[in-house]
Amino acid sequence: MLHIHAIQTGTVGIKAKQLRGEGHGARRLLNTLTDTAWVGPVPIYVWVIEHPEGIIVVDTGETARTAQKGYLPQWHPFTRQSVNHFFVGPEDEIGVQLMNLGIAPRDVRWVVLTHMHTDHAGGLHHFPHAEILVARKEYAAAQGLNGRILGYLPHHWPRWFNPRLVDFTSEAVGPFPSSFTLTKANDVILLPTEGHSRGHLSVLVREEHLSFFLAGDTSYTEQLLLDQAIDGVSPNEQAAQQTLKRIGEYARMTPTVYLPSHDPKAKERLSQRETVLFHEAVKITK
Repeated sequence: MLHIHAIQTGTVGIKAKQLRGEGHGARRLLNTLTDTAWVGPVPIYVWVIEHPEGIIVVDTGETARTAQKGYLPQWHPFTRQSVNHFFVGPEDEIGVQLMNLGIAPRDVRWVVLTHMHTDHAGGLHHFPHAEILVARKEYAAAQGLNGRILGYLPHHWPRWFNPRLVDFTSEAVGPFPSSFTLTKANDVILLPTEGHSRGHLSVLVREEHLSFFLAGDTSYTEQLLLDQAIDGVSPNEQAAQQTLKRIGEYARMTPTVYLPSHDPKAKERLSQRETVLFHEAVKITK
């Protein structure tokens, strides 16, 4: 039987208009960049799945190196403003916290990246022995100078980093028209959830009567999913809206615990197995 752990790798401050975007197109991004209201600090969650086929880590969280001068590029307007809003100590990093659970990082079989922003890929260096999966579209978007302009930090990736690139098949899962099945048991499935980034994916963990939706940054909180409100940095608003619509449709079809990476209430919902509904939430007991 599988078990999911929530590990908090520090916190980060997020601008109010990044949580809930305002305006459209370039104006939407400009509103986020010029916003002076910060929310948080909010958690940076990593999800650890103890599965009969091997340990699965979803995202790697942030690194304590964000506190080092120059780690976040000063030339980039977004990361320049974020320098003083990461709070991550060495003891918060994923490697240390896995050891606290009795799991050695070298024993992790798979690492799945929902996307490659630094607060999700900053802990990559802990996993040289794992198979790391990332959507092909996301990996391409994060490369080189163009990736750095988009806010990625490819120059900080480990030299050995050579991920398995995920190409989604045409096998539908509920309202999602394509998917990628990770486990032979067909209970851990990767879903394309483009919007927050160009190749964003989410991880669906299925039990017999309950699903856990490890959502990355499809929205920053469950309430924003309920409101169908997209964030202020998504490069494709239409895709982001479609993603939220599909997640909502799936949650209506199947009892689902929705677990975005920065929702302060996500760990409690996981513990309580509290599902999202568009009118009420219920608890599904084992």
